[in-house]
Amino acid sequence: MPTSVPISASGRNLPLPATGNQRTRKARLAILLSGRGSNMVALVNAVQTGVLQGLAEVAVVFSNKPDAPGLATAAAMGCPTASLNSQGRKRAEFDAEVVEVLQAYQPDYVVLAGYMRILSPTFIRAFVGRILNIHPADTHQHQGLHAYEWAFENQLPETKITVHLVDEGLDTGPILAQQPVSLRGADTLAEVERRGLAVEHFLYAHTLAQLIQEKPLTHPEAGASVAPVAHSALLSPGSPSPFSEKRPGGKALQ
Repeated sequence: MPTSVPISASGRNLPLPATGNQRTRKARLAILLSGRGSNMVALVNAVQTGVLQGLAEVAVVFSNKPDAPGLATAAAMGCPTASLNSQGRKRAEFDAEVVEVLQAYQPDYVVLAGYMRILSPTFIRAFVGRILNIHPADTHQHQGLHAYEWAFENQLPETKITVHLVDEGLDTGPILAQQPVSLRGADTLAEVERRGLAVEHFLYAHTLAQLIQEKPLTHPEAGASVAPVAHSALLSPGSPSPFSEKRPGGKALQ
């Protein structure tokens, strides 16, 4: 007997629901970057040999900069790549083209990995509830760029790495997971970044793995709620549990 496949309003296939511990297929990831893509490398490694193995596949690695070093790295790792040059382009017009490119790869999740663009409402609504970002600070305390510089200049004893869903505000989307990073003894900005990136590379893949296992996201209508990551053991012992919350939106989103 054939399996019934959910269809969105646009006619596109939606992810099938998981049954018990069995997944009908791997979640397809579109990873977006603008530079060297260290988080992309960590995610691809997790897909190929780590925590995302058997759960996800990389549908495409996309960049708004055709010469981004991360594209060559992704290709060398066996990932499909695509790019569009954003220089001099109007944001909404460019994003509409990016949406068209990405939809051809049928991603279940759009994963921002150093994608240095402010996403337009057009983009966010096309993938509502399925865009993830990683932010190197507690989003209650610092939004936007230069989070490691902010932590270093303010001599913070610790900072937090945050994985959140993307909405139309500036780092205001529902938080999926956070992990503290001790900055004690970090005497240089480079050391702050080194410690933070190590946690970023761990937390992003593990949060995504749990999100896929707990409840694969479909295509909710704009404004619909999205199931949070469950409050189960995602991080190492002693780490805070992942949680979900929503704050009033700002005016932009990285």
